[in-house]
Amino acid sequence: MAFPLAETEATRHTEVCAKVDTALVLSGRCEDAKKAQKQLSDYVGRNGKMIGFAAINPVEDKIGMRSMTALKETGIKGAVLYCCEDQLHPTHSRAMRFYCAAEELGMPVFFHNTAPFERNSILDYAQPFLLDEVARQFPSLRIIIGRMGLPFIDQTLCMLVKHENVFADLSIRPPRIWEVYNIVVRASEAGVMDKLLFGSGYPENDPGQCIETLLGFNRLLADTKLPTVPREQLRSIIERDTLGILGLTR
Repeated sequence: MAFPLAETEATRHTEVCAKVDTALVLSGRCEDAKKAQKQLSDYVGRNGKMIGFAAINPVEDKIGMRSMTALKETGIKGAVLYCCEDQLHPTHSRAMRFYCAAEELGMPVFFHNTAPFERNSILDYAQPFLLDEVARQFPSLRIIIGRMGLPFIDQTLCMLVKHENVFADLSIRPPRIWEVYNIVVRASEAGVMDKLLFGSGYPENDPGQCIETLLGFNRLLADTKLPTVPREQLRSIIERDTLGILGLTR
């Protein structure tokens, strides 16, 4: 979400969050990072079910342990990186120092380098395989790959299988039935359903609609003989203790 939020946007977001127990609020890219972080902290601080992830560019912001500690003290619980849009290689030396601090402070890192891509973004930097070095160097760092790493789903599944603390955000797009079907079935066949974290990608999608789509997943292609996914696996995504998995508390 882009900060500052207009009053109508804040009201709408609060309304849709009523449908979930907890909401991870990801800050969008902003030229004035410190101002955006302050506004994010104030916003999530007014609602106990919201957890703030601040947008950070480790190269431009030059953020270190001291500034990370100060950020955490404001109530920000995690960080979100826009690697391809910020033209930031995930293993840049300053980024690696940032991950070291995040790991020590127990702050998860969300990689939001996924579609839709801007014209000047670097698509290479969106590849989940690039996070393999990060996960190997910092095995305790909890990493979240945004929107299943689209369009590189195979890479995401490989990362989920390989690394204990790598997870994927399942922000499905209900109108795209075939895309939703393929993502969920492939994750089930890969045995990584327990590594998927429910998301809506709000404001692009409504959380309630995404929940209904998942629960009704096996009815998407009811008139076909295509594989289905056990309902308990689908329900577990929605009911999963995301905060516990990410080592977070409200």
